[in-house]
Amino acid sequence: MFALDPHRFEELLSRLQALCLDRKVTLATAESCTGGMISGLLTCLSGSSAIYLGGLVTYSNESKIRLLGVTESQLRQHGAVSEVVASSMAQGARQRLGSTWALAVTGIAGPSGGSAEKPVGTVYCAWSNEAKTVVRGFQLQGDRSAVRAQTCWEALDGLFRQLHD
Repeated sequence: MFALDPHRFEELLSRLQALCLDRKVTLATAESCTGGMISGLLTCLSGSSAIYLGGLVTYSNESKIRLLGVTESQLRQHGAVSEVVASSMAQGARQRLGSTWALAVTGIAGPSGGSAEKPVGTVYCAWSNEAKTVVRGFQLQGDRSAVRAQTCWEALDGLFRQLHD
């Protein structure tokens, strides 16, 4: 089972912070299934205020619409856990918070809420800057805590990879 290994995350966060500082990148987050865990991780290191502008925890569909600009038709057509909504969440966070990059996560952490089409562990991560938005879907394993921890890892590692390219 995957757990939040503080040393593993600290190393990734240190590398991410250094890369952001070097490239003069600012970050924003939009979180659903992680409920603010990514924001918490991003602010673990001293000096994080130089890169992290803030985040929005938009757990309900209403908050995704009101705070991030996700449309009702996107939610109706694709569902809250979808590539389309993850993309819209990332773009909305970046625009509303004025960052150069934003990441967004939406998923089904379980143990309930899954379906045959979208089982527990279905997660979408999106990374957005002014030029592009990249979305990646995952089918994660484990209990609720494991899915949430893995989502944090995939989102932050994915951001590092996007910035490193």
